[in-house]
Amino acid sequence: MIAIVDYGVGNLFSLRSSFKAIGADAVFTSDEKIIRDADRILLPGVGAFEDAADKLKTTGLGELLVNEVKKGKPLLGICLGMQLLFDKSYEFGCFDGLGLIPGDIVSFEGKIDPSLKIPEIGWNELRLNKESVLYKGFSGGEFVYFVHSYFADCESRFVSAFSEYDIDFPASVEYENVFGCQFHPEKSGKAGLKIIDNFCKAGFGL
Repeated sequence: MIAIVDYGVGNLFSLRSSFKAIGADAVFTSDEKIIRDADRILLPGVGAFEDAADKLKTTGLGELLVNEVKKGKPLLGICLGMQLLFDKSYEFGCFDGLGLIPGDIVSFEGKIDPSLKIPEIGWNELRLNKESVLYKGFSGGEFVYFVHSYFADCESRFVSAFSEYDIDFPASVEYENVFGCQFHPEKSGKAGLKIIDNFCKAGFGL
């Protein structure tokens, strides 16, 4: 069973449709016992980093997620949920993340051609960087859907796929049993459904 963390900042409608489409056993919950009992966890998120990080902290869900990861449970973060996996974000200040993947979240502003719009909104190509369970059956060159103004600044060894928006940026990341997609797989058609399905079905030694 997959526990999809409901902490008030996720696009749950699209996720619900995606999990229904692949027939996965998933529950949307903020119940700590259900999250502890789940086989794997998905952390969604849209909106501001500070607000999401504060909700995870005040509810105790952030500490719970860190503890479950330390036990070896697979965790997938999506969009803002991915950004929360890192050490810090510099979105309108400096705020602590969950510290599950080394690196920071930084803005496109000042790093890309000023003629390009921020946020990046739309379809972009994946360039696979290393073998990943998320991309089982992929050959690279698939397109996925992004909506973001910030991206992860981290070592290449943590990046499972890059995309390009004037500069190369991590489209997805992973470190041991922690995974993240900057894009929205639930809005990325067949490729996105395949990524979610791969996460649901991967063995992970469970």
